[in-house]
Amino acid sequence: MAYNKEESYDDNVTSGLIRNYTEAIQLLGEDPQREGLLKTPERVAKAMQFLTQGYQQDAKEILNSAKFTESYSEMVIVKDIELYSMCEHHMLPFFGKAHVAYIPNGYITGLSKIARVVDIFSRRMQVQERLTHQILDAIQETLEPQGVAVVIEAQHLCMMMRGVQKQNSVTTTSAFSGQFEHGATRAEFMKLISSDLMYRR
Repeated sequence: MAYNKEESYDDNVTSGLIRNYTEAIQLLGEDPQREGLLKTPERVAKAMQFLTQGYQQDAKEILNSAKFTESYSEMVIVKDIELYSMCEHHMLPFFGKAHVAYIPNGYITGLSKIARVVDIFSRRMQVQERLTHQILDAIQETLEPQGVAVVIEAQHLCMMMRGVQKQNSVTTTSAFSGQFEHGATRAEFMKLISSDLMYRR
């Protein structure tokens, strides 16, 4: 499962999805031959492959591609990582941000790789709870740090557009391992992700 930065589409998958989305448009009472809808099944077929490309990518491979020996042993935080995912229950998007930290234990990884890991697991059919733990597990198993912390804040269109239709609800999930299971370390992490240190004078 090599990491590929370019968009690519499987012709067989695209063809099958085009057929399915054409039928879905008809079943919903629309005319797939109408001018505005002629290319919609193809567009959606490609969009869905892009939005679920995480199935073809390996988070551990991404982390290992920029894994370096380093004696630094303090907290490393990458916060406010944008994420866009697809609720597996209704196939509607949920979106928000992830805050990820780890305490190195001999190894560090490129900062962008942390964001890539978030993308890889986000671009699958997901629930936010599982997504949170998958990010943590990939970092813990690959870098073997002293601990990992992940907090995700997201809004779910399945709650906003349908069902209870609560427009301002935000779902927060968290997962901690190692040193972050201790109260003081966890509290420091939570304080840092809540602050705007970069903008203080």
